[in-house]
Amino acid sequence: MTPTEILEQFGPREAMEYDVVIVGGGPSGLATAIRLKQLAAEKGTDVSVVVLEKGSEPGAHTLSGAVMDPKAIGELFPNWKELGAPLNQPVTGDDVLFLSETDSTRTPDWLVPRNFHNHGCYVVRLGFVTKWLAEQAESLGVEIFPGFTAAEVLYDDKGAVKGVATGNLGVGKDGEPMDSFQIGMELHGKYTVFAEGARGHLGKQLIAKYKLDEGKDAQSFAIGIKELWEIPADKAKPGLVVHTAGWPMDDDTFGGGFLYHLEDNKVTLGFVIGLDYQNPWMSPFEEMQRWKTHPAIKAHIEGGKRLSYGARAINNGTPQALPKTVFPGGALVGCDAGYLNAARIKGSHTAIKSGMLAAEALYDAVVAGRSGDELTAYVQAYEQSWLHTELHQTRNFKNWFKKSPTLGKLMTGVEQWLLPKIGVDSPPWTLHNTTPDHVKLRPAAEMPQISYPKPDGTLTFDRLSSVFISNTNHEEQQPAHLTLKDASVPVKINLAKFSGPEARYCPAGVYEFVNKDGADQLVINAQNCVHCKTCDIKDPTQNIVWVTPEGGGGPNYAGM
Repeated sequence: MTPTEILEQFGPREAMEYDVVIVGGGPSGLATAIRLKQLAAEKGTDVSVVVLEKGSEPGAHTLSGAVMDPKAIGELFPNWKELGAPLNQPVTGDDVLFLSETDSTRTPDWLVPRNFHNHGCYVVRLGFVTKWLAEQAESLGVEIFPGFTAAEVLYDDKGAVKGVATGNLGVGKDGEPMDSFQIGMELHGKYTVFAEGARGHLGKQLIAKYKLDEGKDAQSFAIGIKELWEIPADKAKPGLVVHTAGWPMDDDTFGGGFLYHLEDNKVTLGFVIGLDYQNPWMSPFEEMQRWKTHPAIKAHIEGGKRLSYGARAINNGTPQALPKTVFPGGALVGCDAGYLNAARIKGSHTAIKSGMLAAEALYDAVVAGRSGDELTAYVQAYEQSWLHTELHQTRNFKNWFKKSPTLGKLMTGVEQWLLPKIGVDSPPWTLHNTTPDHVKLRPAAEMPQISYPKPDGTLTFDRLSSVFISNTNHEEQQPAHLTLKDASVPVKINLAKFSGPEARYCPAGVYEFVNKDGADQLVINAQNCVHCKTCDIKDPTQNIVWVTPEGGGGPNYAGM
């Protein structure tokens, strides 16, 4: 049965009414909810707020490096330390390393560009911070529904967003309702805020429907692959922040590594690769594993134990590519819009600030009795905020690297070191990007094949053992949430022209090409999916569409 047929047979859906509906229980969505409730309490009014979170609990799907700038959370909760926010480990040092295959060169402290300065920041496990934010939100009266996916945007008869519908439960692989079937519910709001993270499923639809990216640069993304380790006590350097450039990336590929020392002998480390890479033989997962074997990285974790693994697509965050963030009845916040500061490798403080700015516009609109219009005050507030200033300062970072990694390194030095030294806060030039990431992939026959070493099971690992420790799980009987517009395209085009890149760019082993009865076919192991959204971005034919699975499925990260 089609979703429409299911609705006709089992509907109508139950509807719940709120002032504000928020899709996504990450930092931006929770900051929106918290600030709304704070304003209501300050001014003696009541605003009803609900947050839908597709993970099993807030933080279950949260994945980030992360070094956190406390600026925004300090605005949201000036007494965050007294409240017990899990920002426990201040940054104690910055190492910026340039790697060759066997050696490393440390950038002298005096020469480190300002975007890599982390004094005053904290090394955090963002999943724990998210869980703490959810506790604060609930204490203020926010309703949080974990394990519920927002599967559909609802519109009123004027074309404005009026809320969302959650996904149906108990639908079999064949699309037919099973005995356990439960129809989804509708959540109606005067306004709906979309805070789904990078490449949000519904956010993407809204950008297309309302042409929010008209006249804007093409958005650019990267994939971040991360592990959490416990290391021997004598290797622990709490608060040390390490960033690397160079090996194993070639001169035509944007990429770099991070390694952060947490408290309690924990290290979080990972690798980021721009999804505009050209070589279809590349495997971001394997590049990350190979990077760990470099002596400068291996020295930090050798003798330790890997605890967890995850992957997530990342916005590259140029304000030139920021879509219009408001539309009739709603707004985009956080990485659903693209507020991440790629130059600083930070997105949590920008996400929180964007949610706060949206909340202030939302509150004024709700108490004025408005609904379904555009929150222009949110856009104006952003343009006058420190968030706009910060992103404007670093607006060229990724676009220089798109020209070439060598030029990127040089111009980062010019824009983020030299110009501030001579009193120029922001570069007087602006670079633009008009090319989506997926069109950059070149035919396999034109590119060199890459031979990756086999994992040793101690320092390096394979995909499936990695997915296992991400605690990823999906109800096996549900329809695959990784869908194809045309089932013939993977073999006819992707395999024939690009040698099946989806089998390599997916960090969870979801896609594999097999030969059955003499014919090639693509097998989609949707149960492995860690919801990174890389396939939705990098597929060269844009034939793969990520849709929401049943709520509560996917990874269950332990404080990643």
